[in-house]
Amino acid sequence: MTETDKRERSPLLPVRHPQRDFFVCDIFDAVPKSDIASMEHPLFTLSTKPDMTPRRYEMSDRWIELKPSSLGLATVFDRDILIYCISQCMAALNSGRQVHRTMRLSAHDVLKATNRDTSDKGYAGFKAALTRLRSTEIQTNITTGGVEQWEVFGFIDAAKTIRKSREGRMLAVEVTLSDWLFNAIDAKRGDILTISPKYFQLRKPLERRLYEIARKSCGTKNRMLRYGMEKLRLKTGSQSTPKEFRRMVKAIVDMNNEKNHIPDYTFELDGDLFIIRPRSEFTEIYTEPETIDALDQIALPSSAYDNARKHAGGFDLYFLEREWRDMLNSKKSMPANPSGSFVNFVKSYVKRNGSARQLI
Repeated sequence: MTETDKRERSPLLPVRHPQRDFFVCDIFDAVPKSDIASMEHPLFTLSTKPDMTPRRYEMSDRWIELKPSSLGLATVFDRDILIYCISQCMAALNSGRQVHRTMRLSAHDVLKATNRDTSDKGYAGFKAALTRLRSTEIQTNITTGGVEQWEVFGFIDAAKTIRKSREGRMLAVEVTLSDWLFNAIDAKRGDILTISPKYFQLRKPLERRLYEIARKSCGTKNRMLRYGMEKLRLKTGSQSTPKEFRRMVKAIVDMNNEKNHIPDYTFELDGDLFIIRPRSEFTEIYTEPETIDALDQIALPSSAYDNARKHAGGFDLYFLEREWRDMLNSKKSMPANPSGSFVNFVKSYVKRNGSARQLI
């Protein structure tokens, strides 16, 4: 690929599955959510090649050790599967249902939800990711759900195929989350945060890690956050030299300034300081900690999405839904007719802002 091609290539992965009515739960119920511990701490390697290097991180009185399997450490992209599992569990809690550490998932749904290829290569990658999540060895005194987990464990305790296609492709898989991860879900104490669906389109592992740090550290209470470059390097878990790390961060900052591709936040460099700011349109978008309330329980039928899509003007429908829900939250208003309210909001939004096609 030439330098011109690299510059012209979109910094985001393509949306591989534009028709997103595929979740086991209702579409909004499965909005992406992640646990705070793995957003705060560098639990996943940024390498796209097998990473066989053991790690130990110490942060004040907290510490964590990671040891790889023969396939290497679990990666930032492997974490997508955990995000999907957490999202499904929180959806169940929002609906008043019990959750369990052992979950039965459709492999196809997981791949689509996380914007992955559904070819044979995609399924093989899914299986490898489950193996790394199971076999990466973790020791830590970092608590989740108020419980200190000191023994050796993995991100998941087990994974097995329940049903295969005639060609041998896994159709359904059973995953058992580790106690450490499940404690964060079951505690319902603010150990879970909502993340942007565009997270799954970010190409670079470091971009995903910087977004996680921003989302965890720069919420509604912090309008701006600064990190020294060396502290940021340690927080991301990067194994690059300080000079190379700064080069990579600068490239991401420059690209984000040009393309605005990283959701929710802007980044800038001021000397040795990395500065995070929420985008103005997202300043009031999230409430911390994540809570289960009446607005979370609004479930839109597929007909509402079909109707709204006709008036969306090229905007991502799930971005518009998030804007609508934030509007309701800011007004502390529960609509009598959620479907009609959502469609009317979409019409109004496009009328005020013009179509997305006009902004390109």
